[in-house]
Amino acid sequence: MVRSLTLIRIAILGGCLAVAAYGVATPAWASLGGDAASIAADQVHLRGTRQIVPGQSYSVHEIRTESGIVVREFVSTEGHVFAVAWHGPWPADLRQVLGSYFDQYTQAVQQQSSPGHRFIKVEQPELVVHMGGHPHAFVGRAFIPSMVPSGVRVEDLQ
Repeated sequence: MVRSLTLIRIAILGGCLAVAAYGVATPAWASLGGDAASIAADQVHLRGTRQIVPGQSYSVHEIRTESGIVVREFVSTEGHVFAVAWHGPWPADLRQVLGSYFDQYTQAVQQQSSPGHRFIKVEQPELVVHMGGHPHAFVGRAFIPSMVPSGVRVEDLQ
């Protein structure tokens, strides 16, 4: 039983690392906790179209690619990416999307006693990540609770 749980953890972590390694050859995303300046570079690398929806306490920068990936970057009025959400035919490059939070994420996944096959849920005071899916239909979001603007409902960050 312990051995099979360990093998499951290794398989999930290996899958996450494979996705991150795959991302090395794919376009870069802005990373969680980064600044808004990186979003324009993301649009160029993705060869996607960008739409900005301004709001009172944050704006949403949505990049759509021809391949069907949609990335939404939530930017505070201070200019920081406090949340990232994505959906598309494959998972986002987690190393790039999570930026400096990637190691914290992988450690949290390793410590889970019964990791799921299709859904990953990490909820820590400094980082929240929810993602899952199957081939051709992946979704996810990540946010930094302390950076979420006052009055913003995290349920709306999709």
